[in-house]
Amino acid sequence: MSKDIVGQVIAYENGELSEEQAIEFFQQIVDNGLVWTLQGSYGRTAQRLIDAGLVKLKTEEHENDEE
Repeated sequence: MSKDIVGQVIAYENGELSEEQAIEFFQQIVDNGLVWTLQGSYGRTAQRLIDAGLVKLKTEEHENDEE
């Protein structure tokens, strides 16, 4: 886990991220697959964000969005 991700995890855990920052954080850890290796609450939160359309699963379409 990179220092940047560790810092974001700590900021999230401490409630220091805005809603927008938290969504961006979850998008990042969904994209790199880390979310599924963290404690269960991260996966459950990610799934709620995915279900709400705020976070996308990494797919070919999503990868093309970044180009």
